[in-house]
Formats: sequence, C-alpha cells, structure tokens
Amino acid sequence: MAKKKETQGNQDLTATLNKSEAFIQKYKKHIVVAIVALILIIVGLIIWNNSSKERNEKASAAMAQSQQLFENQEYEKALNGDSLGTPGFKKIINDFSGTKSANLANYYAGLCLAHQEKWEEAVKYLESYKPADDMVIGPASVMDLGDCYANLKQYDKAVESFKNAAKMADKASNEGVSNTIAPIALKKAAIILSEQLKKKDEALEIFKDIKKKYLSSPIQQDIDKYIEYLENK
Repeated sequence: MAKKKETQGNQDLTATLNKSEAFIQKYKKHIVVAIVALILIIVGLIIWNNSSKERNEKASAAMAQSQQLFENQEYEKALNGDSLGTPGFKKIINDFSGTKSANLANYYAGLCLAHQEKWEEAVKYLESYKPADDMVIGPASVMDLGDCYANLKQYDKAVESFKNAAKMADKASNEGVSNTIAPIALKKAAIILSEQLKKKDEALEIFKDIKKKYLSSPIQQDIDKYIEYLENK
C-alpha cells in the first residue's frame, strides 16, 4: 500500500515537473525578456545613484564658491558669476535643478537681489525656495520674503509671511518657543499692522503676545514702549 502511494506520488511529481518544464519552454522568451529588463532596471538605478551623487557634489562645490562671494558682499558676482570661474547662484539653479544646492541657491539669489533693492526679482527667487525644516534658515527665508513684500508695499502678504516665519521658528524649537526669529518677525508684522494697515488692535495684541511668550528675547527690552504707544494712540 505504501509502495503504491509512493509510486503515485512520484507520478504526480513527474507530472508537475513536466508541466513546469512545458510552461518554461512555452514562455521562455518572455521570461528571458523579464529577467533582462529587471537587470537593466537595477543597473540603471546604480548608474542613476552614482550620477546623482556626482551631480550633488558638483553643485555643492559650486555653491561654496558663490557663497564666498556673497559673504564678501559681492552680490552681483555671487548672483551671476565672475571671470574666475565662479558660476553664480543663477547658473547653479539652472544647471543643478532638483538638488538641495539649487534649492538653496534660490534663497541666496533672492538675498543678492534684495541687497540690490531689486525687490520684485528677489520675491521670485525667494518664493521658489522651499524652506528648510529647521529653526533658523527656513523661518529666516520666509521673514526675508516678508521684508521684500513690505518694500513692494504688499503689506498683507508681508504680515502673513512674518506670522508664518514665527510659527515655523516656534514649531522647530525644542521648547516650542523661538526667542530669536519668532519675536523679530512678529514685531515686524505688528509694526506694519499698526502703521501701514491701521489695524491698531491686532498690532497691540501681537505686541502683548510677544511680551508674554518670548521672555528671553532681546526684544523684551523695548516692547513696553510699543504697547504704551498703541494703548494711548
């Protein structure tokens, strides 16, 4: 009985193997194509990763050169490059699109133009920059955008940017309160609300919030004079 079952099992196994072999023979071409395609995809990913790494390294090197000009306050050269081979932020944006360096170059380009009081051009680059999720650079970039809006007399946009900068700085802080950028940005918003938009009550509320929330901020030194001024206005 056992031998009969064994024989039956062998027959079933043989039948299964025959079916598998027949399947492979039938679809052999398709299987080979699929395997080759998979290999090409893997090789392509490896090449892309290596190329992407090399591209990022080149972008970082180009950024370092342009940043040096920016730190030397040579804003036109930092923006457009110089005769010594420094590419400039505009070229970095165009040549290395999609990299972190190109994104950061948008911020620097905006600052270069802001220093030259070319506010509309500055806004275009600052709006193109995707803020970093940190406590300083991201909020600072949004605050800088607010300054450009203010110089263009787009006061509502300026106030909104300043408020957003404060929220970003607070959110990124471990304590939930940024005593640097946040109160500075809110102070800018309150001044515009008071002087340009004539929204005294909203401005007064912001100044009081600054006094209450940002206890370690240097702005605390003169915050009372703003509150007193608006209360007696």
